[in-house]
Amino acid sequence: MAGTTVPPGRLRRRLTVAFVLVAGLSAAVLAAVAYLLASQARFDDSLRQAAADARYQLVLARQFLPLDDAGSASLLASFEGSGRHVVLVTGGRVLPSNPAFAVVPGPAVRATAAAGQLGYERSGRVLLVGGRIAGSTAELYVVRAEDQIVRDLTQLRTALLAGGLAVLVVAALVGRTLARRTLEPVGRASDAARAVAEGLLATRLPVRGHDEFGAWAESFNRMAGALEAKIAALSEAQARERRFTADVAHELRTPVTALVGAASLLREHLDALPGDARRPAELLVADVVRLRRLVDELMEISRLDAGQEHVAPRPTDVAALVRAIVDSRGWAHRVVVSVVVSGGPAMADTDPRRLERVLANLVSNAVEHGGRDVRVAVDRSGDGVTVRVADGGPGIPPDQLPRLFDRFYKADPARGGPGSGLGLAIARENARLLGADLRVRSEPGRGAEFTVRLPVTQRLPDGEAVAGHDPDREPA
Repeated sequence: MAGTTVPPGRLRRRLTVAFVLVAGLSAAVLAAVAYLLASQARFDDSLRQAAADARYQLVLARQFLPLDDAGSASLLASFEGSGRHVVLVTGGRVLPSNPAFAVVPGPAVRATAAAGQLGYERSGRVLLVGGRIAGSTAELYVVRAEDQIVRDLTQLRTALLAGGLAVLVVAALVGRTLARRTLEPVGRASDAARAVAEGLLATRLPVRGHDEFGAWAESFNRMAGALEAKIAALSEAQARERRFTADVAHELRTPVTALVGAASLLREHLDALPGDARRPAELLVADVVRLRRLVDELMEISRLDAGQEHVAPRPTDVAALVRAIVDSRGWAHRVVVSVVVSGGPAMADTDPRRLERVLANLVSNAVEHGGRDVRVAVDRSGDGVTVRVADGGPGIPPDQLPRLFDRFYKADPARGGPGSGLGLAIARENARLLGADLRVRSEPGRGAEFTVRLPVTQRLPDGEAVAGHDPDREPA
């Protein structure tokens, strides 16, 4: 199991996605902060340089006073010739040195300039910085193009986006690798638990390191060892119980046979016995009959455990079999049999002897605990024959239903009786051999209903010591 890998699943995807989200969010925040700081620094530096240059140019502009038409033209030509683009505002006119940079100053910056201070504003990729020329009312603004700054910031943004995508890819790969390595012990534990559930009790997890997973593996191994030991002990106890049952049945068979013979002879002479001895003799005969039935059931259970019971399937009319069971045992006045047929007669390819054993035990149980209100319904529909045995007795508590088919188990005293507690267990074992589904449902105060469903298009299970079965014959 050391080489077990965790198949892709929700948890691994969640861990990978979480890792990518954390890394991506962190990278995005850092990239955004870096971009904002870089752009702010570049624009602030551009403004400082433009402001220093504007102050110097305002001083130079004083030599062109007074700013009549000729002076204004000379000022604009001089500045444009030096490689600087300026805008002169005089006499209500806005005169740019270069028509390509004809930027009109806004009211806010003009108000700042009129107050004798240096003002600035940005319009698109152009920075305008200027003020009032000392000794006049004219205003001079230096125009500074910031195209290079914008290009640099665009490149920076592109580089940050590319870096962010690279971070996401790397984070996805790293996250997937970490998730796989982190969840690999979980995968091994899942496989080990599945193997234990399938009966491989010797399964153990490799203990690697002293971290949480190592402690988990040690705990799992201790649990698996304890479970293996417990199941081994239970299996041994069950084997001892079955051997004991078989031994008791075989040991009792001979003396019980002798007792049955003596009891039969005694029953024939009950009328000749004195009155005070007749009742004890009747009880003795009844108890011998019960003892014989118990030994017979123990023998049958032993044969079922040993796999010595054979199945001889043949086409069987289930409805006719039910009626024969009821009539032969004298239950006709206590049991109501109804047949509902849809899609053909109630025929099944099954062993009638074993099916009779199942149905007789169920009907006997219902007659014993359900009084006169016992109903047996045979229903042929779809691909199966269903037999329902219902009684009107006190019902079975829900907490006792899971153990109802256990050997020697009896429900509460309200459903107690002279039975041995083996009838339903024998019915379940025989139903299993027939490939039938045996179930029970009950509500306290509303009786119980046992349901046997026989498949009619499916053969009996292989490997159950089937005798007298032609594999080429189709079921009825």
